[in-house]
Amino acid sequence: MALPETADFARNFSVLVRVQGPDPKGLKMRNHAFHQYHSGKTTLSASGMLLPDTLYKTEVVKCIWDNNSGQNLMLVMTVASLVEPFLTIQHRENLSQGLPELIPGAQIDIMVEENMGADSDGGGCRWFTARLLKMVDVPISSLALQSLVEASSGSQEQGWEFGWSLASTHQPSVDSTQTQIGYDNKLLMERQRLVMGKSSNPSLMARSTTRIAILGVNLHLNGLPKIGILPLNKRGEFLLAMGSPFGILSPLHFFNSMSVGSVANCYPPKSSDKALLMADIRCLPGMEGGPVFGDQGMLVGILTRPLRQKTSDAEVQLVIPWDAIASACSDLLLKEPQIEEKGIHINKGNLNTVGNGLLSNSNGSNGHCCYNHDHFNSPCSSLLPIEKAMTSICLITVDDGVWASGVVLNDQGLIVTNAHLLEPWRFGKTTVRSSSKKEAPFFLPEESAFSEEKGYKRYQKSCIGPFPLADQQKGYKLKSVFHGHRSIRVRLDHLDPWIWCEAKVVYICKGPLDVALLQVDRIPDKLTAIMVDFSQPSLGSKAYVIGHGLLAPRCGFSPSVCSGVVAKVVKAEMPSYYKSLLPGVSQFPAMLETTAAVHPGGSGGAVVNSDGRLIGLVTSNARHGGGTVIPHLNFSIPSAVLMPIFQFARDMKDFSPLQNLDKPNELLSSVWALMPPLSPKPGPPLNLPQPILEDNNNKEGKGSRFAKFIAEKNELLKRSAQFGKVEGLSNPILPSKL
Repeated sequence: MALPETADFARNFSVLVRVQGPDPKGLKMRNHAFHQYHSGKTTLSASGMLLPDTLYKTEVVKCIWDNNSGQNLMLVMTVASLVEPFLTIQHRENLSQGLPELIPGAQIDIMVEENMGADSDGGGCRWFTARLLKMVDVPISSLALQSLVEASSGSQEQGWEFGWSLASTHQPSVDSTQTQIGYDNKLLMERQRLVMGKSSNPSLMARSTTRIAILGVNLHLNGLPKIGILPLNKRGEFLLAMGSPFGILSPLHFFNSMSVGSVANCYPPKSSDKALLMADIRCLPGMEGGPVFGDQGMLVGILTRPLRQKTSDAEVQLVIPWDAIASACSDLLLKEPQIEEKGIHINKGNLNTVGNGLLSNSNGSNGHCCYNHDHFNSPCSSLLPIEKAMTSICLITVDDGVWASGVVLNDQGLIVTNAHLLEPWRFGKTTVRSSSKKEAPFFLPEESAFSEEKGYKRYQKSCIGPFPLADQQKGYKLKSVFHGHRSIRVRLDHLDPWIWCEAKVVYICKGPLDVALLQVDRIPDKLTAIMVDFSQPSLGSKAYVIGHGLLAPRCGFSPSVCSGVVAKVVKAEMPSYYKSLLPGVSQFPAMLETTAAVHPGGSGGAVVNSDGRLIGLVTSNARHGGGTVIPHLNFSIPSAVLMPIFQFARDMKDFSPLQNLDKPNELLSSVWALMPPLSPKPGPPLNLPQPILEDNNNKEGKGSRFAKFIAEKNELLKRSAQFGKVEGLSNPILPSKL
């Protein structure tokens, strides 16, 4: 099923849910990113999913609604946070007793597309009145979300919030221009205290974020297609979300908008029963409650509000799997579609249909179909190389509090990462050094450029044995020990269970590149080295970023996968020491920019192509002036630039390639400083005429002072062209934005 067909199929089940009711105090819209408020009435909206009758027990629905006919009765699922503000106080305090009731005057409506066939342009929309039937807590998802937040929050300032970054509980919700109704300040302060108390309680917020509302509506749609459930969710799998961002503000513009992405990670890790999915999808407020589909139009789950990091405003989009929802409401919902006959169900009036389970394909020997479409490939064909590349990505911690990612280069445990992770080593003493110099203790700077977690529990240390390294090469030797209490630990994920090893610094680049090498002290079995592609990636080609971004190590996640495309390849003139490696090439890629998301902690991760081959090493993303992270604007070192690293990784004895990386390079420096190239070297000094002095004293006149200024400026330009001798030129290049 191609991407356009999957989108058309998803539109059959996507609806817009609107709740409106009296709100004289203007309090119902709190914690919502957008709303409509007019004459004492508030209107909120979110997305929803129309459930086919194969996913629920129709007889139970009739009993709940007390509807004997049930001919046109259908269920709609959305997020409970949409309707909770309009519940009566009794039902807000106890959701388990009887049918939930709304306050007098509140009403729920849903908007559906009419004539949703393959040839429909989706222009016809219609509102239907709905009834709230049930509020469903999803314990497995709420507990997972709570543990995730508590494990990844090192402090209150560095913690997590629930909801969109546009929502705020700190600002007044009612504009004086919108209403003339006065309100009680004491009541507002009490409401604010309750909201703030709830938002600071991970248990309450996790439960509210994962709660589902089930609505009933009298609706009859011809040819609603059959639906299948995606049994397993793997990192990197294709996802399509359908929803209505900012729906009530203008349904014409926002109703049933589409967003595509992939599964970034699953929680709990290493479990077949997934409670939460982290989705690499760019969603907007109002899309919560919308359905999420996978490859071949198989249902994955329901979007909910994202997690948002307080310090960076970085968002993690969350999906509640259908299996978790159906398990929490097993008296009403079905985990698997209840279809009388298996196989392919074709509705001749609507081509947007799907079979139950994976459709068989006569061309496949294993009975699984492998379709390709323009945006993503089918998991059975495209994800195998990506999964193999994941085994070469490791987690690196410094003092069990600072973490980043790394890439395994060979079976001897050599790992490449970013130099900014090792700032104590980098600015204290270099790794490749003269043997006559002494090492000095180092101290971690107060402000680090990478993810940090306070109070991170130490893992059980692995057995550490001596590992011989060539320690001398042309008067240089590797730094094998370091003083102080700092420690570097590496988690290797290629085996189950994971392996933790101590590591030592092998090399830190003194040139313009943000790269460093580590060596694990104990080499585990079956260590997998990354496969490399040194060619220049083409614009628009697929790019997958694999790393340990955003979430703390003690959450126990495997590497996350974010997908995108190569957005830009910045080229530079090839340095002389590369010409023997790449003959006949005058320019080579100096920087890669991708649209895949890069979050704090992902530095040192891998950028791989669809073949699972390394095309770049992640170094940084960008920030707004106020500190907000821009994850989809990021920078990576191309594999071609790292060619000397891979030369050294062959036997780890010849250090000359690393010495080449330490050489100053003006062009690479200007690229990684995000600056235009340096101007050409200044010519000879200007022959200025000698000034005419006003008197015979030794005092300088205006002309002589100007000539001295020009001479000093020329001298400064000469010194600036010699990279490595001007501290002010090199410093802006090295620190990462992560």
